[in-house]
Amino acid sequence: MSETPEFSPTDWVRDQTRQILDAGTTDVVQLGQSKVVLFTTTGAKSGIKRYVPLMRVEEDGKYAMVASKGGAPQHPSWYFNVKAHPEVQVLDGDVWTTMTARELPEGDEREHWWTLAVAAFPPYADYQRKTERTIPIFLLEPR
Repeated sequence: MSETPEFSPTDWVRDQTRQILDAGTTDVVQLGQSKVVLFTTTGAKSGIKRYVPLMRVEEDGKYAMVASKGGAPQHPSWYFNVKAHPEVQVLDGDVWTTMTARELPEGDEREHWWTLAVAAFPPYADYQRKTERTIPIFLLEPR
């Protein structure tokens, strides 16, 4: 099995990831005023590494991964990967960091990070209104 992560089968996600990797920095991709961070996860069943670009939600060296899938009724596939393998590589700017993820349960900590997420990328609020599921948030902390 290759240690080189796989690209998303979704065209725009794959293109965004290639832009980041070719430039060596996440600074080349933004959606409006919102910045992007590139995560590398490990497949829950396959063990294959996969790139996942998501909106940058950061505070004090910690990051949130918001499993919104645009408000779809089901979680994104990477959600299950992070649940199974919580060690995640994070590229922010041109710096790679290995972090450990944990899903935030309902409560004050989750509400804090949800507020940060919506501030970083306002469409998250619309995505939550579109779906009956509570959009999961993983908090990533340095190992």
